[in-house]
Amino acid sequence: MAGMKGLKKQRRVQIIVVAAVALVLSTALVGYALRDGINYFRAPAQVVENPPPPGEVFRIGGLVAEDSLVRGQGETITFSVTDGAATIPVTYTGVLPDLFKEGEGMVGTGKLVDGVFQASEILAKHDESYMPKEVIDALKEQGVYVEPES
Repeated sequence: MAGMKGLKKQRRVQIIVVAAVALVLSTALVGYALRDGINYFRAPAQVVENPPPPGEVFRIGGLVAEDSLVRGQGETITFSVTDGAATIPVTYTGVLPDLFKEGEGMVGTGKLVDGVFQASEILAKHDESYMPKEVIDALKEQGVYVEPES
């Protein structure tokens, strides 16, 4: 009979260990998702009001400002991203996505250096399913965002 008791105790320990591991994993995943997305996503107005610390990688999103796109020397491109309330200059070296154009939505990943967003990645956000909800909300708040006609 003593064998049964030992088994039960062993089983309980296993359950506790599994639960602890699951908790740590889910916490890590949530932390990672927050770090990667919502927390570090900013609209231009937020960047101006509350500039991120130098060297912090974050995502900026908004509309490509009209008449701001300059294809520079070589691969470097400069443009501005706006949410209607604020406009941030962006520099990017590389090939822009096909859908990228003035007046369209974009999201960039990079760092703010001396007031200029140095993007390491640019995504053209052509439809709502692409554009993070935070950007849409920020644009709607500024009255810039127009629902796409389907």
